[in-house]
Amino acid sequence: MLRPWQVRLSERIDPSHSTPLYMQIIQALIRDIERGRLTSGSFLPSSRELATALGVNRKTVVLAYEDLIAQGWLSSEGTRGTMVSASLPDPGHDVIPAADEQSTEPDYDFIAPPPRPLAIPGGPGLKLDEGAPDGRLFPAEQLTRAYRGAIQRASRENRLQYRDPRGSPMLRRNIATMLKTHRGLPVGTENICITRGSQNGIFLAAQVLIRPGDAVIVEALTYEPAVAAFTACGAKVVPVGLDADGIDVEAVEAAARRNAVRAVFLTPHHQFPTTVSLRPERRLRLLDLARQFGFAIIEDDYDHEFHFESQPLLPMAGYGPQQVIYVGSLSKLLLPALRIGYLAAPPGVIDAIAHRVSLSDGMGNTLTEDAAAELIENGELRRHTRKVHQIYAERRKSFAAELDTRLGDRVQYRMPEGGLAFWLRFKGDLDRIEANAQAAGLRFASSRSFMTTDTAERGMRVGFASLTSEEAANAVAALERASR
Repeated sequence: MLRPWQVRLSERIDPSHSTPLYMQIIQALIRDIERGRLTSGSFLPSSRELATALGVNRKTVVLAYEDLIAQGWLSSEGTRGTMVSASLPDPGHDVIPAADEQSTEPDYDFIAPPPRPLAIPGGPGLKLDEGAPDGRLFPAEQLTRAYRGAIQRASRENRLQYRDPRGSPMLRRNIATMLKTHRGLPVGTENICITRGSQNGIFLAAQVLIRPGDAVIVEALTYEPAVAAFTACGAKVVPVGLDADGIDVEAVEAAARRNAVRAVFLTPHHQFPTTVSLRPERRLRLLDLARQFGFAIIEDDYDHEFHFESQPLLPMAGYGPQQVIYVGSLSKLLLPALRIGYLAAPPGVIDAIAHRVSLSDGMGNTLTEDAAAELIENGELRRHTRKVHQIYAERRKSFAAELDTRLGDRVQYRMPEGGLAFWLRFKGDLDRIEANAQAAGLRFASSRSFMTTDTAERGMRVGFASLTSEEAANAVAALERASR
């Protein structure tokens, strides 16, 4: 029987020791069982394999195994091999503490992370995400076929080796073409670096921009993981207000005059979390300020394809490529689990980002990236996007209808023109509503997780795209009960 890993004893077998070799092996195996290294039901190496690994005669190992079987520590499973007994005897002496009973504190100093709870806690109950796609809609057979093709091509072309940290050339080329033809960005392959999702892209952008003490401007309501990334790089986070037309540009200018601003973080297409779109005149003014004060705009365009009311606005990077680092993702189009994001920026910035990738990630995932490129080239991604766009448009309307029917005037919202989530503002004590909803079996991000100032408007961001009609009805019903 093939074993997934070769078992090694934690203690050295010493031929020069006065204790017989077979007894040393017995004692070593017992101690490994007591420590929990060898667990009940786990298979041991064959006597020949263990003898070779230890450099002893096979008969020595056979003798040790037979003795342990007689004691009840091991059991023989015939042709399957020898395994740790399912019912271990009482050893009759003090047992060495198991790994989970020993101290887990290190003997050295390290930088502990700040308190930062997960946005959406784990556990049972219905999860209300912040605008994720429904992974159940993507055809698994298409992904399987794409992976198979990627593996075969990479093997044939000897590309299963270490490679460029910028990412798969095929995927970079396809993304550059997509950005150029569909989003108006003047980019080529040299402008693209593949990342492990958009959050990884934001962190990489922060690493090449921010020095400790630099200021980063964010909106009063924004994407908390981005704020955490800037803080981790030593940034001073400066919040500014926003309204129904997006970020307060005059406040940005005032903040830039008071601080050494290195970057402004924006989600202009569908503002996170409020879903509003940044108006064109404010976009142009922000680009002027970027030129004037010498800061970069980090544009997170996380769900560009899903706009339902009108033609989507082109990204700011399309008409300000020298001022913008553009962050994109295939998570909403394909699957979040694939972890494929990308950055578009001037070549020098991409080189700096690729250096950071080489320090932490090495080179990314060639096979996943090539599989994604195959799905783009053969039209499957475009076909899937058209299909889910229709489904999400219907789910958006149905979710709004559920809100109107069950919550009425207890909640305020504006139908999102695009994106995959609603921004809900409840009347009443939102802390109580959130606590009641969680007690009713809903899991969602706290309204406070979006706030960078205590005075920011509170609300709940609730994704609708990943919920079936039944799931959506159950979720809104639970919110209705919580708001009573």
